[in-house]
Amino acid sequence: MSSPFSKEKDIFVEAEGISDPAERQQFVDRACGGDENLRDRIDKLLSAHSENDGFIPVDPNEQTKFSPETAPREGEGSIIGRYKLLQNIGEGGCGVVYMAEQQTPVVRRVALKIIKLGMDTKQVIARFEAERQALAMMDHPNISKVLDAGATDNGRPFFVMELVRGVRITEFCDQQNLDTKERLNLFMDVCSAIQHAHQKGVIHRDIKPSNILVTMHDHKSVPKIIDFGIAKATQQRLTDKTLFTQFHQFIGTPAYMSPEQAQMSGLDVDTRTDIYSLGVLLYELLTGRTPLDAKELTKADYDEMRRRIREEEPIYPSTQLSSMNPADLTTTATRRNTEPARLNRIMRGELDWIVMKALEKNRKRRYETATELALDVQRYLNLEPVKAAAPSSLYRFRKFARRNQAALITAAIILILLTVGSVVSTGLAIKATIAQRNADALAKKSQSAQELAELREKDANEQRNLVLRSSRALRQNLYASDMYQAQHFLRDGNIAKTRELLLKYAVSNQSQE
Repeated sequence: MSSPFSKEKDIFVEAEGISDPAERQQFVDRACGGDENLRDRIDKLLSAHSENDGFIPVDPNEQTKFSPETAPREGEGSIIGRYKLLQNIGEGGCGVVYMAEQQTPVVRRVALKIIKLGMDTKQVIARFEAERQALAMMDHPNISKVLDAGATDNGRPFFVMELVRGVRITEFCDQQNLDTKERLNLFMDVCSAIQHAHQKGVIHRDIKPSNILVTMHDHKSVPKIIDFGIAKATQQRLTDKTLFTQFHQFIGTPAYMSPEQAQMSGLDVDTRTDIYSLGVLLYELLTGRTPLDAKELTKADYDEMRRRIREEEPIYPSTQLSSMNPADLTTTATRRNTEPARLNRIMRGELDWIVMKALEKNRKRRYETATELALDVQRYLNLEPVKAAAPSSLYRFRKFARRNQAALITAAIILILLTVGSVVSTGLAIKATIAQRNADALAKKSQSAQELAELREKDANEQRNLVLRSSRALRQNLYASDMYQAQHFLRDGNIAKTRELLLKYAVSNQSQE
């Protein structure tokens, strides 16, 4: 984490490189983010810097041998060496570009870039020299060629490039109503140029439409990279001085900047930072918008801007199109020589995957090289399977979890509580069911025993009644037999036997029956 002093220094160094007062004011507003004390210190530093002819008073080594007061102010008609300045055609943070006419040994139109008056610090000169060295190393049809270099009589360096008569790549595509295929072909040319720079050991670090002009050559559209103003060497040093990164400054254009550039940490920025910027450029060529809204980024304060670049996931190009209002979508489709519905169909799938792979926040998941990116675009055009693929469900979930960590933790706690409650409730319900079943079985068993006892008692009663009936029948039969015999004894005059039989029944309770 940087100290307050380091942050103050970072903001000041970046602000002093912005010549336009309004732009400088906007930058300082964003960078300070409402911190009035920090803003006051920055204003004092900038004021002291201005009062001391553009130099920090405590560091006299930052001065060069000329100052704005003594250096001549060039303009249209001025002569610098063998070049006559004709027209101001561009202006950056530290340099001005003129269309000029070379007078000897040949007469031709060129572009001449010279350091602005008052921007003569070692740091700015180092950046300027780095750009000159970077361009001089290049030999590619899609990179503007350096033709000459030198310094004015007062020591202000300049260099001369081929004059590119063109417009920025996004404007050219819209003006010509280029369809998706034509835009992709232009983009592959840009990838080829960036790959060439990488092979020369140079990282561009500021790929954006204004640094890529498209011109016509033999009826063919040719993109040209014209600016390497904040280029960085990968192996060899471009100059003997710092390349504008001494204080981990915020280098690049926010909407096109990679997360590792915005991080401004000890993480070394490598060629994959340009892959991210190429992804932003491709996104804009396809949809007309940048992944992160440029206006919203500029409205955010310094820290919030960096956070969004590092953490905010862009939506898919097809989703970007779907979210447009009908009028904007129709305009976007017309500029791509197609209908809105067809443009949506073209974007979904492989083009989505290619763009999003280039825009991965984690550089290890991006394309390794600009050539690899261009080859995947070519595979798409050839109707071949692309290397980029739709992210897996697991990967999507991990990205979602990273963005919504707090909400997921809360949801997980609630889910765990619900699960525990459900398990406890289910356990109690099971126990209650088992208890009920046991009670039912016991009751059934008890009922069965009672029914069996009743059946046995009934059977015993029936058996007892049967015995009683049988006994009664037997006694009745015996009585009848005895009475029959008594009758015979009486008839025969055997009174004694008759009396014996009759007396047997006289003392019996049953005899009365």
